[in-house]
Amino acid sequence: MQTESTESTESAPTSPAPLTKADLDNVLYGVHPAQRIVAVETDTRAVPPTATLFVRPKDSEDTVLETMPFYPWLIMRDPRPLPDVHATVVLEGTNGYKHLTYFASWRAFQEGRRILRDERRDYLDYGSAIKNFLIGEGVTLFKGMAFPDVRRMQIDIETSDLSPVAPDACIFMIVASDNRGHEDVLVGDEREMLVRLGELIQEWNPDVIEGHNLIAFDLPWIRTRAKAHKVPLTWGRDHSEMGIGNERNCAIGANTRPFVPHYIWGRHVVDTLLAAQRFDVARGEIGSYGLKECAVTYHIAEPDRVYLDRSVILDTWKTDPDLVRRYALADVRETRRLAEVVCPTEFYQTQMVGDSYQNVCVTGSGEKINSIFVRAYLARQQAVARQSAPVPYGGGYTEMRVSGVLQNIVKADVESLYPSIMLTNRITSSTDTLGLFLPLLDELKKRRIIGKKLAKKYDDESNIKGASYWDGLQNSYKLLINSFYGYLGAPFYFNDYVAAAKVTEIGQEIVKQIAAELETRGATVIEIDTDGVYFQMPEGAEPNTDEAFVEAVGTTMPEGIRLAFDGRYAVMLSLKAKNYVLVGYDGKKVFKGSSLRSRADEKFGRSFLNAAVDLLLADKKEDLAHCYAELFAKIENRELGIEQIARRERVTENTFKSEARKRNAEAMKGLQVGDYAVLYQREDKSLALAADYDNDEDIEYYQTKLYKFAQRLEAAIGDDFERFFPKPLTGAKRKAHEDGKQQMSLFDM
Repeated sequence: MQTESTESTESAPTSPAPLTKADLDNVLYGVHPAQRIVAVETDTRAVPPTATLFVRPKDSEDTVLETMPFYPWLIMRDPRPLPDVHATVVLEGTNGYKHLTYFASWRAFQEGRRILRDERRDYLDYGSAIKNFLIGEGVTLFKGMAFPDVRRMQIDIETSDLSPVAPDACIFMIVASDNRGHEDVLVGDEREMLVRLGELIQEWNPDVIEGHNLIAFDLPWIRTRAKAHKVPLTWGRDHSEMGIGNERNCAIGANTRPFVPHYIWGRHVVDTLLAAQRFDVARGEIGSYGLKECAVTYHIAEPDRVYLDRSVILDTWKTDPDLVRRYALADVRETRRLAEVVCPTEFYQTQMVGDSYQNVCVTGSGEKINSIFVRAYLARQQAVARQSAPVPYGGGYTEMRVSGVLQNIVKADVESLYPSIMLTNRITSSTDTLGLFLPLLDELKKRRIIGKKLAKKYDDESNIKGASYWDGLQNSYKLLINSFYGYLGAPFYFNDYVAAAKVTEIGQEIVKQIAAELETRGATVIEIDTDGVYFQMPEGAEPNTDEAFVEAVGTTMPEGIRLAFDGRYAVMLSLKAKNYVLVGYDGKKVFKGSSLRSRADEKFGRSFLNAAVDLLLADKKEDLAHCYAELFAKIENRELGIEQIARRERVTENTFKSEARKRNAEAMKGLQVGDYAVLYQREDKSLALAADYDNDEDIEYYQTKLYKFAQRLEAAIGDDFERFFPKPLTGAKRKAHEDGKQQMSLFDM
């Protein structure tokens, strides 16, 4: 961008001009017209820096490279002369970040940032060269493309051990596939396999490399074994080696998960394990995010799919290698199909957000909206707002009114409650001087409605390609729409806590009004969950009248608020607010909340809770008590085995610094930040690696854990809880028991 130093003359604030369709397109997709860009890389050594665009011409599998210079930029709150500046612009408006500075080189940009940071000055910047370029120039990836247009390659490895540094650790098979019909199974010499994998990547030339648990397992393994064999992983489009970034977080709903990003020049690295978790946040369809369960849940597993337990794969390879080949090929095929389910939403958002596809796949929706707003203000030469200081405000209204196992449940849901409140009541960010917030939200809602209609139309016509395109697009709009409210109440540039509080307050009133109206008409309210209500129909209601009933309740809603029928369920297991299981009339389960499923739980606990859900839903409490007693006894007799009691934990910087994690640090001694360890608790209360297991687990600890798992079910058990689930003996009482004192079995008391 060639810019000259300019000064603006401020005038009295005026109402923003109405936005045209073209204006909204530019806000949403960026002002740069370039299409079919599959990747962007930057050369920060060049002066000025350059950006290389990888363009896939229509009806071509080739990639054309286009290079253009750019000037890295930042915006200061107060003016400050900096060295090696290319140009400065004083942005218009009254917002805080006004002094836009372009630098002649990347080194000058970094030096400018250092000066401002050392002087504790307030400024806005993007330290990623790729994002700095994309936001500054209004360029986005994948415009004019559909998800199938991108070349995607899947990788999976089979190994002798969980740890690449274990004695005799090796990769004995590498399997690869892509969405252009290629498949290959590599076996034999480990070094030759690693070399051949690099050759396949160059031959197939993927835009995206996918894998399930790719970032935490496959790539660290491949890096470690390649280093041992002195094999350079020259996977980049320019044959450069794969790079490793600093640990960062992947946003998964309201939670985050740390990971170490891997970078391949001209390509994107996408982990379907993370993508599946993000996709499932609002759905709650999956109890565990392993590839096999995801494949079964989304009906993408092959009918004759081979299943092998991790512990027998190596031995099976020695006796029946063809069976392991079939198993591994099924893994990459399922990874490819899983990506086609969980990744299109992120793909279509990449068309709107100024960032790489790889980053969009791990970034929270609020940050995506933030990028869109900053880009739009920069394109219009308008000052960018500073974050408002945090102000406490209430959240959505939730209440559990009835617990236990309940039959014949109906859900009524307000369609896009918070966005509807903002649009109806004209609640917006007070610092959005261009007036983009509400028009953009309204435009996204309109586009989503069109997308949903077209997705249904193509689905009805059995046009899979058309249905997939429009469904992915409307879902990308949906996620952004539902993030506008959260954006107001979070630390972003155009936030507004007062506005967020007002939206929440109105939302609480509306959902309480729905519950009251349902009860007035004779329904039984089970649970109120932010924007919807679960209830049972009035006694004596005619069959199949629930939709009409919800529609009648909807007529009492305020203007702009649409109450919709959102499903019927055969059974609901309600435990506490926002923690329940729904069972459809087709038998499909939907889980909500962490009480019944958490990746942090040990395997025996997850298995117990899964069994408990089925038994409670079948009204078999006595069988559940027997299940508990049986598991309790297995723990007492050390019959579970290390796989059931161990937990997988990641080494972080805090592992070796935190006083509270001393035991972890001792057990993980010698491991590096980013490594994973499988740990269990010994009877001396220390933590140890699963590999060092010596039939010495802490029985008292694991029995207490089992009891705590059972406590999550207390609301559904009621007064019989202590009879069904006796509390284990601990401390002196347990010691007395172990010393041989006569005692009845807990389960005979």
